[in-house]
Amino acid sequence: METNRNYFVAILLSVLVLVAWQFLYVSPKIDREREAAQALQTQQAAQSAATGTQAVTPGAVSGTAPGGDVASPTAGTPVVAGLSREDALAQSNRITIDTPALMGSLNLTGARIDDLLLKEYRETIDPKSPNISLFNPAALTDGYFAEVGFIADAQSGPAPGPDTVWTAAAGQVLTPTTPVTLTYDNGNGLIFTRVVSVDENYLFSFEDTIANSGTATASVAGYGRITRFAKPKTQGIYVLHEGLIGVIGEAGLQEVDYSDVEDSPAITPAKATAGWMGITDKYWAAAVVPPQGAGFETRFAYFSDGRTRYQSDFKSDAQAIAPGNSVTSTTLVFAGAKEVPVIEGYETEHNILNFDLMIDWGWFYFLTKPMFWLIDALYKMFGNFGVAILATTVLVKLVFFPLANKSYVSMANMKKVQPKLEELKAKHGDDKMALQQGMMELYKKEKINPVAGCWPVLLQIPVFFSLYKVLYVTIEMRHAPFFGWIQDLSAPDPTSLFNLFGLLPYDVPSFLMIGVWPLIMGITMFLQMRMNPTPPDPTQAMIFTWMPVVFTFMLATFPAGLVIYWAWNNTLSVTQQGIIMKRQGAKIELWDNLVGLFKRKNKAT
Repeated sequence: METNRNYFVAILLSVLVLVAWQFLYVSPKIDREREAAQALQTQQAAQSAATGTQAVTPGAVSGTAPGGDVASPTAGTPVVAGLSREDALAQSNRITIDTPALMGSLNLTGARIDDLLLKEYRETIDPKSPNISLFNPAALTDGYFAEVGFIADAQSGPAPGPDTVWTAAAGQVLTPTTPVTLTYDNGNGLIFTRVVSVDENYLFSFEDTIANSGTATASVAGYGRITRFAKPKTQGIYVLHEGLIGVIGEAGLQEVDYSDVEDSPAITPAKATAGWMGITDKYWAAAVVPPQGAGFETRFAYFSDGRTRYQSDFKSDAQAIAPGNSVTSTTLVFAGAKEVPVIEGYETEHNILNFDLMIDWGWFYFLTKPMFWLIDALYKMFGNFGVAILATTVLVKLVFFPLANKSYVSMANMKKVQPKLEELKAKHGDDKMALQQGMMELYKKEKINPVAGCWPVLLQIPVFFSLYKVLYVTIEMRHAPFFGWIQDLSAPDPTSLFNLFGLLPYDVPSFLMIGVWPLIMGITMFLQMRMNPTPPDPTQAMIFTWMPVVFTFMLATFPAGLVIYWAWNNTLSVTQQGIIMKRQGAKIELWDNLVGLFKRKNKAT
């Protein structure tokens, strides 16, 4: 009994720590970040509307060609205060990008993709809200772009880099059916011809041909980079990686947080011949894929020399181009939403090493990936992700039914032998050794496994975690509606008990956002715990009483889809346990426990 009491006290303390962390740190942090984001938007709007002289930020770095043993660390363009996005785009000649999934433009200066909007995704569930802006010109505070260029030795002359203005025929538009051609003559015998193409989703192809019409052998190396100036607001949660990312040959997956690269300004995995590198957000990502099969060096870097920026880049091995000869290479650039079938399709079609790891499936990928495919398949059948989650819960219950059935049978038998256990306690008194021996003999005689009841709970943990991971990291769940007020299964229930679910005209703090579904989950958890006899130990009884309340508050900040899953799973568990206990002739304690609880409350009042 003492061991059990200590065990439950430890559980209670752990839960209290989690709740305190949620209320005292996470919720205030979310509120502060929301206020800061609103203040930043207000400031940017005021700057865009302001008139007067545009000032260049002090200490900005000028654009120079990449050099050294790795790709360019330079910023390319200084930030300009008060510059609107439209004005920044107007500062250079551009080629329009128009695909079913993307719209934007290709900057002829540097042949850089620095203007990209996602047609199918918006900032909020409001269909009139702005499209997601993935890339922005470098002159803006939140500059973010992808660039592919070259590095040449001094004898070969200049190579196209960040400041190079490529030549393009007028009227070209980059679409899935109309690639565009760019050219650059370095004046020293090297002619660069670039064909840029894009598919119907998010993959760009840079096919570069370098022709040497000079009299000396030229040495040219390629580079590619994803550069981001402003550090984005991240979720800051351990189940999701946001920051610099890549898969580099035998070094494998590289996940570099923004804070990690700030502490170590350059992280350089071993040289490789296969892989990719980029920067990832929760739902969006950008990556460059070097020419596969050829050697390249990779770097994940942070620079704070006047303008902070984060960069994932590569530099390929230099190629010797003899006079009269030419070489061709292809670099891929991914920029868009992390849609599972699209990402995995690119991995297969273009043989990109572990490109599927761009989606953070986690260590338990062998559970999270099948869970996603199951939910996605059911979604295609029912047309609603919420219904798909409910159906998934039923299927999981069916898979584990034999084990759960055995567990509940064991629990029912435990209840039936409860009088005999009480006799043993009275017989042996304080002799714990004799009591334990007598209990084991009784369990053996009655064919009871006393720990069988733990298995459904233990199996529930990885299933719960994998579903949580799927709901949290996959874009397919973003803005996916259920029914009624749940219009985004990846976000918490937006209602709150403390303003009567929106009937009272005021907002409540985030830690008091206890919506309808968290309340339903808490009630079903309460009923599930009351299916068993009330523990005789007061500490255990208190924990069993308050645990549903604690979990109601704790899960209120979780994605609504996960709370719906838990509530539905509790309902199925109560039904299943009741049926099995009735078949075994064991008493169902639910009604007696509820009546006893109310009687105790009446006596207390």
